[in-house]
Amino acid sequence: MRIAIVAPPFITVPPKRYGGTELFVAELALGLQGVGVDITVYTNGESAVEAPIKWFYDKEEWPLNEEVEASLKGLNHSAWAMKDAAADADIIHLNNAPGLSLCRFVDVPVVYTVHHAFEPALARYYRGFPDVSYVAISHCQRRKLTMPKVRTIHHGIDASLYRLQERKQPYLAFLGRIAPAKGTHLAVDIARETGIPLKIAGEIQPVFKDYWESQVKPHVDGRFIEYVGEAGLEEKNELLGNSMAMLFPVQWDEPFGLVMIEAMACGTPVLALAGGSVEEIVKEGVGGHVRSDVSQLAQCIRDLKIDAKTVRRYMEEFFSCQRMTRDYVSLYRELARSEARSAAEGLVV
Repeated sequence: MRIAIVAPPFITVPPKRYGGTELFVAELALGLQGVGVDITVYTNGESAVEAPIKWFYDKEEWPLNEEVEASLKGLNHSAWAMKDAAADADIIHLNNAPGLSLCRFVDVPVVYTVHHAFEPALARYYRGFPDVSYVAISHCQRRKLTMPKVRTIHHGIDASLYRLQERKQPYLAFLGRIAPAKGTHLAVDIARETGIPLKIAGEIQPVFKDYWESQVKPHVDGRFIEYVGEAGLEEKNELLGNSMAMLFPVQWDEPFGLVMIEAMACGTPVLALAGGSVEEIVKEGVGGHVRSDVSQLAQCIRDLKIDAKTVRRYMEEFFSCQRMTRDYVSLYRELARSEARSAAEGLVV
């Protein structure tokens, strides 16, 4: 079975720092190769994933000064990738919206993973391609989508890349985009309410520069509230592994939240506000705690007693790369069988 995985062209696979979709593509690519699936990843030329890759653009470009899904560069990359992949792939697995518009011109079954929060305009666009097999990354996300063929497959990561840290240091961590939807300012409030220092890591995107300047930066003193910049894999291990808890005070319907399972892979519980996928990912009292307001989360920190090994075992059971890979292989095989039946019926006619 030959699978073409089409990533957006803007960020390397795997990402050097920011890039949830690209981390997913890297994990899936390695997982599929591990079970003997023949894959090609369409990305940019700077990508370092240990898999066969092809690219139209040789350099990454991030951040963008335009909407990702409206980028002509993304469309051009997708058109090239779809044409190339259709020549010999059994299934094309898309991870960016522009590529869907090219489905009309290929006869290969298409899988599309929905990586973003619910957007009505994109949901309407998706309904225009009913033959595509869509994958939602959380049940919450799936319930909002009305395409005829959609299922949920939770993300997974390779736990061996994350160090289990049983001895924690007396600080809290925040990892993610510095954005209102991610609740960075609320992480600051929780730290101040508990009296426990906070280390913030994440990308400050140009569109949220005013938010950073007005609601987060004034509290950053380099001691009690510290901004440590963007974090790659090694920095994530250090930041999350040593932290007594990772704060995830989201203010939107989170589509999945890869950083939650990265924290749990380090044996670090997640303390989150409810929103979207959060209650699917964080099992209460096992992977962390989910509450409805900042004061309740602050109290959870004061009473925190979750064992690091318990957190890690939970992550490995439900959010491993192996489990995610099995789920996607099952989908690919289902589509391949359906395609074979359709071909046979055509011959009979």
